[in-house]
Amino acid sequence: MGLIPKDQLRQLIKEHNLQTMEDVQKALKDIFAETLQEMLEAELDTELGYAKHDSKQKQTKNSRNGYSKKTVTSEYGELDLTIPRDRLGEFEPAIVKKHQRHVTGIEDQIVSMYAKGMSTRDIQDHLHNLYGLEVSPTLISNVTAKLLPLIKEWQNRPLQSVYSVVFMDAIHFKVKQDGQIISKAAYMVIGIDLEGYKDVLGIWIGENESAKFWLHVLTDLKNRGVQDILIICVDNLKGFSEAIAASYPQTEVQKCIIHQIRNSIKYVSYKDLKKITTALRPIYTAPTEEAALLELDQFEETWGKQYPLIVRSWRSNWDELATFFKYSPELRKLIYTTNMIESYHRQLRKVTKGKSIFPTDESLLKMLYLATMDVIRKWTGRVQNWGQILLQLTVHFPERVQIR
Repeated sequence: MGLIPKDQLRQLIKEHNLQTMEDVQKALKDIFAETLQEMLEAELDTELGYAKHDSKQKQTKNSRNGYSKKTVTSEYGELDLTIPRDRLGEFEPAIVKKHQRHVTGIEDQIVSMYAKGMSTRDIQDHLHNLYGLEVSPTLISNVTAKLLPLIKEWQNRPLQSVYSVVFMDAIHFKVKQDGQIISKAAYMVIGIDLEGYKDVLGIWIGENESAKFWLHVLTDLKNRGVQDILIICVDNLKGFSEAIAASYPQTEVQKCIIHQIRNSIKYVSYKDLKKITTALRPIYTAPTEEAALLELDQFEETWGKQYPLIVRSWRSNWDELATFFKYSPELRKLIYTTNMIESYHRQLRKVTKGKSIFPTDESLLKMLYLATMDVIRKWTGRVQNWGQILLQLTVHFPERVQIR
C-alpha cells in the first residue's frame, strides 16, 4: 500500500488538473513545502507542550513566539518557509536548523556527480532535468568546497611506520593559473603495508614533475610517521634515486622496466621496432642477474653499433633496473613495473577525461580525492601471494621486518 491512498491521489490529480510532468513537479513542491511547514509547527507545539486543538494556548504561544522567513533548496526547487522561533526559550527546529539552506540530500548528490567527473554544467542540467531544480555554479562550488577540510585531514593523517613496497608516479593535467593554462603534475604515492594491504598515501599538486618536488613528498611521508620503506618502485625520472636516498638511505630502488623499454625505443626506426623489443625481452625475463647481463652483452653485439644509446641507458641504470632479480617470481612480478600505480591512474583518467582544463588546483585536487576514495573502497583484499612475499621480505630484511 502506498503512502497516500489511490482515491486521494486521483482526487489530487483531478483538483490540480495534473497533465504533465511539470504539473506533477509543481504539485509535489507545494506538498513538500506544506508538509515541512506543518512539521515545523508541530515540532514547536511538542517542544512547548501545546495541544494542536487548544486555541487559547495557541494564542498564548503565538504571542510569545516569533517567526522568521527562510528560503531553502530542495529537490523540488527553492522553498519559502516560515520558521517558528521561541523568543523565551532556546528552541531551535531540528528539521530546518539555524544556518541550514538545504533540506534534502542535494549536497550528497552534487558531490557524487562531481566524483564521477561531471562538469558543473552537467550537474546543473542533471538536477534541472530530473528535479526541475535550478542550481548555480556558485552553489556547486560552495558544496564541493566543503570537501577541502576533509582532504586536508586525509592528506595529513598519520601513516604506518613501515611499508614493504611503495609506488611513486605523477599524472599530468591542464590547470588555469594567472590567466594562463599550464601543465600541473599530480604526485601520487601507493603504499603496501606489512599486512599486504595497499593504500593511497597522498596526492600532491605541483608544477611539472621534478626530483626536487619528489623530495618534498618523501619528506612529508617521513613527517607523517613513515620511518622505513623496503622497496620503492619509480620511473626513470632523473634525480629520483638521489631524492629517495636523501630521505630513506636504506631503501632499495626498482626502476620500471616498462619505462626503460619505452625510453629505449624512443629513437628506434619503425622498421626495427619489433626486432628491438624482441631482442630486449630476454634481458628482463632472464632467471638470474648473471644471465640477464649475458643477454645484455648479446644485445650489444647485435645492435650496439646501430643503437649505442640503448645499450648505454641500460648499463647506466642497471643497478636499479636489476633490483628485482634477487627476489622470487611472486615479488618480482609485483615490483619490476609500476603497473599498480598506472592502473590507479587509469581509473582517475576515466573520471577526469571530461575536464580538459581545471579552473584551479583546488578543483583538480577535489576531483582526484573523490575518485581516489572511490578506488580505495574497492581495495578490500591483500596483494596476491602475500604470504610468500612476506616470507621473502623477512629473509631479505630480517632486522626491518618483524612478523607478529
